[in-house]
Amino acid sequence: MKFRTALAMTAVAGVLAVSSVAQAQDMKFWRIGTGGAGGTYYPIGGLIANAISNPPGSRPCDKGGSCGVPGLVAIAVSTNASVANANAIQAGQLDAGLAGAQTVVQAYKGEGKFVGNKKDKIRAIANLYPEDMHLVSPKGQTLSGLKDLNGKNVGVAAAGSGTQVSVKMILENYSIKADEQELGLGQSAQRLADGQLDAFFYAGGTPFAALIQLGSTKGFELYKFTETEQTEINKIIPYYVPSLIPAGTYETITYDVPTVAVNGQLVTSADQPADLIYDITKALWNKNTRKLLDKGHSKGKAIQLETALKGVLVPVHPGAEKFYKEAGLIK
Repeated sequence: MKFRTALAMTAVAGVLAVSSVAQAQDMKFWRIGTGGAGGTYYPIGGLIANAISNPPGSRPCDKGGSCGVPGLVAIAVSTNASVANANAIQAGQLDAGLAGAQTVVQAYKGEGKFVGNKKDKIRAIANLYPEDMHLVSPKGQTLSGLKDLNGKNVGVAAAGSGTQVSVKMILENYSIKADEQELGLGQSAQRLADGQLDAFFYAGGTPFAALIQLGSTKGFELYKFTETEQTEINKIIPYYVPSLIPAGTYETITYDVPTVAVNGQLVTSADQPADLIYDITKALWNKNTRKLLDKGHSKGKAIQLETALKGVLVPVHPGAEKFYKEAGLIK
């Protein structure tokens, strides 16, 4: 399984500056699976990696240094997102990963795409933020309904992504026969701009860098899901609930966009040591991390301790559970 390591952390630069062999031996690398570079998992994963890292030789937290786990170097890794991350965590190829709630539950229970291949090592660390479904079409080509996708070239997200699983369920429910293209967000945006796609789906935390770039060049439209469609999608995919992408989220989208959203979560493996996950969870909710999340990405502000267990339907890792008990979130 190939991953591309994110340039996520100033912490790594600090590691390279450490000359002591003894310090290097105390260093522990920790891999966090994210998503494509043009999406939201990738930068959010990088922020989390920065927050929980504290390489050997770093200044102490109380002296203005990192407030992460001593000796830990977390690395955000670009992957095909939710499904790929769940598979890799189970196989021990990743230490943690970001994934949509639907994928997390189905992976753990062996449902949907995971029938006969359950990922029973999956454990939750935290709920993060809502991921809005985007249905993107070329500038000036507004869809009047989902049925307009019949017979069209439609991007259904990358293979191995939770978005693709959900999109295929939506298309099947509405009996839509489209020429489905398995593409990441960056590829989808490029092909839409080149006229090779009629529309594409992608779910994630707004705004997407790839769509900001598309908006500044060719422009695009976002489909406004009807209330009936929101209700219907919630019935077939209970993890998706009604949501709204406000006007101005993307500079060229001057109208509110009703849609559906699923929560993104940070998960790990049951094989990870309880004391390490406790320290990681504690670092994630450190007040210094709050500043990093708030300034690092618009979706960072939605990552709040108060909602850390919202929609978590798989077992919480014992290390994280210990922290949440201390914080009063678990009785």
